[in-house]
Amino acid sequence: MKKMLFLLCLMCMGVFSAAAQRLALVDMDYILKKDPAYELMNKQLEELSKRWQSEVSALETKAQAAYKSYQTDIAFLSAEQKKAREEAIVSAEKQAYELKRRYFGPEGELVKRRETQMKPIQDKVWQAMKTLARTQGYQLIIDRTSSKIVYADPSLDISDTLAAQLGLR
Repeated sequence: MKKMLFLLCLMCMGVFSAAAQRLALVDMDYILKKDPAYELMNKQLEELSKRWQSEVSALETKAQAAYKSYQTDIAFLSAEQKKAREEAIVSAEKQAYELKRRYFGPEGELVKRRETQMKPIQDKVWQAMKTLARTQGYQLIIDRTSSKIVYADPSLDISDTLAAQLGLR
């Protein structure tokens, strides 16, 4: 009987402490799609991406045409001519690959431009979210599209306490 009473008390304490925390969900995709600056940025980046993709495609087409021409003429070429044509084809393919990587790679121009243009939009949303959290008393705000915590009240952070407990000052 005492165990049951103890468990009941623990459950009640958990319910009351959970009720004391204020949580909120936000759909960042929904918010960003409503922002005209975000839509404009996406359109500009899409146009730029199409222009760059056509440049890359032109180089790839040039390399493919050179290869087809090489395949057609291979029987009539000397060893030196074969080598020169093969090097030209490899060079054209490499040039297309490098351009594609420069524009669309993980550290490419498109990624850099997106980050640069997205920063002011993110800062504006972050500031509004922070203000809303403080005025409405939210301690945590979670992005429902990515399940990431996008705002947490700094008073909830126990990192310093944990570091001290581990002797990491």
